[in-house]
Amino acid sequence: MSRYAVKEIVYTLQGEGARTGRAAVFCRFAGCNLWSGQEADRESAACGFCDTNFVGTDGIGGGLFTAAELVSALASTWPAASSRARRYVVFTGGEPLLQLDRALVAACHEASFEVAVETNGTLPVPPGVDWLTVSPKAGTPLVITAGDELKLAFPQAALSPAALGGLAFAHFFLQPIAGSELVANTRAALAYCLAHPEWRLSLQTHKFLGIP
Repeated sequence: MSRYAVKEIVYTLQGEGARTGRAAVFCRFAGCNLWSGQEADRESAACGFCDTNFVGTDGIGGGLFTAAELVSALASTWPAASSRARRYVVFTGGEPLLQLDRALVAACHEASFEVAVETNGTLPVPPGVDWLTVSPKAGTPLVITAGDELKLAFPQAALSPAALGGLAFAHFFLQPIAGSELVANTRAALAYCLAHPEWRLSLQTHKFLGIP
């Protein structure tokens, strides 16, 4: 029986992209294929600008779960009084597609969850996912070339938005890379979106709001 290593489970609002502001259960899987999560390895990582802690299973609601146990944990965070809004889970990481599989997607659907995934796009996605967000990283193979939204962390010196604009996504976003250069990165992303209106600006609103 498969067991899923989860860093944390948090009920909050989606802070980025086309579904900003939507209530969601975020399930952050432990582990990534582009960075170990250790600071000593950051400089050599394919995703060295990552700002997420995905190491271990010691976060809020984290642990090792079977599919049934994980869906039960997800459901327990959803407001009991909600009847009109469909349950919504966002599987993220690290890299969620190291663990997310057909069985877990199906179990979520059986529990009336809409399933979203935020992935770096280097691994195949299991069938049945309802909303697919791909955030490609320079120098890595892009296996997923179609989906609901492409969200490019910007700027990446070796990965231009122009190289991605022809892919089959419904929405294209530039998201300024956080850190010491956030202001400059935001200005650069804003300028690019104004010059190339097929791209939209995505800001990490959850950080402004002080929520997970």
